[in-house]
Amino acid sequence: MLAPPSSRPAPSTVLSPAQTLVDGRVPQKYSPVRRYVLLLIFCLAQFLDAFNNSALFSAIPSLVISLDMSEAESTWIISAFQLTFASFLLISGRISDVYNPKYAFIGGVSVLGIFSIGAGFVNSKIPLIVLRALSGIAASMTIPSALTLLVNVFTEPSEQARAIGVFGGCGAVGNVLGLIIGAIFVQYASWSWVFWFVALVALPIALACIFLIPAQEPRVEDLAGRREARWKSLDIVGVSILTAALILFIFAITSGTTSGWGSATVLAPLIISVFMVAAFFYYETTIPADKAAIPPKTWFLPNFSVLFGTALLPYFWWTTIFTIFTTLWQDIWHWSVISTAIHMLPIGVLAFSMSFTGSLSRFINPKWIILFGETLCLIATLLLAFADRPDRYWPFIFPAFILGSAGAMLTYTHTNIAIFRTTPASMAGTVGAIFNGALQLGSAVGISAVGSIESSVEATHGGPQSYAGRQAAFWFLLAIVGVELLSMLVFYRRSKEGAAQEVDVSAKEKALEEVCAEKQVVLKDEDVQRPSSDMREEEFTTIREDVVNVHGEANV
Repeated sequence: MLAPPSSRPAPSTVLSPAQTLVDGRVPQKYSPVRRYVLLLIFCLAQFLDAFNNSALFSAIPSLVISLDMSEAESTWIISAFQLTFASFLLISGRISDVYNPKYAFIGGVSVLGIFSIGAGFVNSKIPLIVLRALSGIAASMTIPSALTLLVNVFTEPSEQARAIGVFGGCGAVGNVLGLIIGAIFVQYASWSWVFWFVALVALPIALACIFLIPAQEPRVEDLAGRREARWKSLDIVGVSILTAALILFIFAITSGTTSGWGSATVLAPLIISVFMVAAFFYYETTIPADKAAIPPKTWFLPNFSVLFGTALLPYFWWTTIFTIFTTLWQDIWHWSVISTAIHMLPIGVLAFSMSFTGSLSRFINPKWIILFGETLCLIATLLLAFADRPDRYWPFIFPAFILGSAGAMLTYTHTNIAIFRTTPASMAGTVGAIFNGALQLGSAVGISAVGSIESSVEATHGGPQSYAGRQAAFWFLLAIVGVELLSMLVFYRRSKEGAAQEVDVSAKEKALEEVCAEKQVVLKDEDVQRPSSDMREEEFTTIREDVVNVHGEANV
């Protein structure tokens, strides 16, 4: 509890208790209009990252013809972006935590727009794949920084939960609208407009953020005169090892379907990546925890590991649906690109609707919401295993899209909220990177595993014209969802929730005591008494509000 000010010397630099709320930075004051304009901008960045993949599902057939690509080469148009995006999330998260997230976000969005302009003009497959890989690196800078800024802008818990939910929902909307917008561009213009659309959205966002996001105050340790420690805090060695390991791992599993799982192209990078991951975790134990990219204790935070595992599911489920039905409807059932995109609409509508359920976590424990979402995914996947004919769209596919997309979005939203609840706010950027890395890893592993199963079964059961391979893929997905559901049921501990918040509230109480001691403000129960010395009304009001807010959090 807060105690009256002591006689100990006051610190030389006044630190607001709210500093501990978000990655150690002095908080900013935002008007309601500015907050929601910034939320819109962050959501557009999330939308673009999802759009960058899904829009190309519609464009790949045209790209294959235009650039004379093989089927194996065409997969890298999507995989190159996924590979670098997932691999560089951690280092971008560290940059957002250690340096200024404003410039990380603006830089990422700007470079994404520039590379997208270039991608629209290339007429050769190798430069396009290279630009896609570079675009993935740029996009990886936007998500952790956006999350760091978002939790700084929305500090009230229920408002923050809603904002995180909407932010995640825009990713799902980007997935579906990407299919539709991509189909429109391909059918009525050209595939180049898929990339130019990204640039037309990204570059104005970057320009607006220069003026809308105020300069972020330095971190607490910077105020104490330790700026030189920032470079060491990036943990360059650790993040480099893990980034290289992720690149090799994702390359291996992405190549498995086309090169064969027993080939050296797959086995060599896969084995090396496993050893590099082990080396990364060992290295993290040899350096101070405050300098480690992912301190070993992170995995032992309450429920963190089970939530990380749960985060592998949502994008896995959506990617499987998009991959299977896009090719089935266009290549086998001969539906048009536009018709295919329209039939996918229920996925986006339900996902976006469920993104507004973030406030439910204040009344219902996230465990039960996530379990409900996974149960919906289980039922939906079972229905899709029997969706083998066009006349089964309405009785099987449509309800499966409704249930499954709602379930995947509930799982996504409340896993995201729960993982931020279970970790200290000072790790916002890194935790955001880990969470989004898990999403991308699930997508990459899922699309490779599903593709491999589908191809293997089709080789002995009638080829691509048969639904047997796709059905086997859905049985595999059903098993994965079942394992995820059981893991959440068994390993998620409700009694361990709130530990991170207790640490943050305790830190805020301590900082507030120091502020009051320096300003000679007397703490009285849950209020403050104006000191005898002259103090501006605005300054006194701010301190009084901090006392009330910290007491409110401590009593939750």
